[in-house]
Amino acid sequence: METVRNDGRSAEEMRPLVFHPGVAPQALASVLVSFGNTQVICAVSVEDNVPGWMKAQEVKGGWLTAEYSMLPYSTATRKKRSSNGKVDGRAVEIQRLIGRALRAVVDLEALGERTVWVDCDVLQADGGTRTASISGAAVALQMAFRRMVREGVLRSNPMRQLVSAVSVGKVGGMALLDLCYTEDSAAEVDMNVVLTERGEYVELQGSGEEATFTPEQLAQMLELAHSGALQILAAQRAALSE
Repeated sequence: METVRNDGRSAEEMRPLVFHPGVAPQALASVLVSFGNTQVICAVSVEDNVPGWMKAQEVKGGWLTAEYSMLPYSTATRKKRSSNGKVDGRAVEIQRLIGRALRAVVDLEALGERTVWVDCDVLQADGGTRTASISGAAVALQMAFRRMVREGVLRSNPMRQLVSAVSVGKVGGMALLDLCYTEDSAAEVDMNVVLTERGEYVELQGSGEEATFTPEQLAQMLELAHSGALQILAAQRAALSE
């Protein structure tokens, strides 16, 4: 594919990927993940209890949930903090997505009666904050579980495989991988794809923006997503091997 993008990338090229561990020392595990100029801190905490609904329904094992927020200075114009405990609808939708993505690859029964919290805080937003959050959270979670096994809290690692997410879209009639903000805002089609380490889908979020897309274009975007997921997986494994 020809190079058509403002940052010089080809259509099938990811932005530079960086996973920097240990940025929040008081968390059980933490990672600063960068997809180009998008930067998110993903941190893991654990509580020795489970939600009330699990006790009421006598559900065995533990729970894993996520929270997502964009810091006021993460965007070009200041983003107002939530007030009165209210979370905006977009943040709620994203944190539910992060939670679903992580629970898909974790054996919750193996957690015991514990709740794992994954906090994703966006330091800088340039498109793909939810995909960066999922990809970074998976690394932080794997680090946290490894630590819990080392310290004798868990008998075995409950994380069955890694998970990642990447954006794809149709911009100017061309399928592109890993959209930055200017591309995302101009996209005729925007899609977020969540994939496991084995290449299985967890979730597809896609829609046309006053446009449509053909089955052939969908197949092309999914092919790009699988290519991007492999690149993310390589970076995740490298970070975990350090």
